[in-house]
Amino acid sequence: MNEPSIPLMFPQLGGFYQALDPWVEVLLRLCVGLALVPHGLRMTFGFFPNTGQPLQNLRMLADYLDKQGYRPGKVWALAISLTQLVCGPLLALGLFTRLAAVPVVLFLVVTNIERWRVGKYFWNQLGLEYTLMWTVAALYFLLHGGGVYSFDRLIFHREF
Repeated sequence: MNEPSIPLMFPQLGGFYQALDPWVEVLLRLCVGLALVPHGLRMTFGFFPNTGQPLQNLRMLADYLDKQGYRPGKVWALAISLTQLVCGPLLALGLFTRLAAVPVVLFLVVTNIERWRVGKYFWNQLGLEYTLMWTVAALYFLLHGGGVYSFDRLIFHREF
């Protein structure tokens, strides 16, 4: 939320900002966590077959990762799938938020390195522009936790 010692440009909007702040955080958390799920469904179970790399199961993902130098591919494929299909929804729900954010951030950091290697910066050249934004957003939840409206707060009365 806004630092109380820093005056707002439009003080009349202070209450509006304060009311929306936790809900915007929920929206961002949902987007960051749920954005991973379609990728996991595609690479693990073959959903959305006409998008991205033609990877339709863990074996294909493992073979692809082996060819890219990520060995053993089977271990990395399983780690990627679990990150996208388990940690993504946990992050979206704000359940064990910081614990779920660790593999998400690590996965995205590696993705950024790969995107830089392939296309440098611009997203339309397979660069890191897009994944960098998601990395920073996931890093926010690693540092801040799930927020006021999270399952961490609801169930455990604290943030993980």
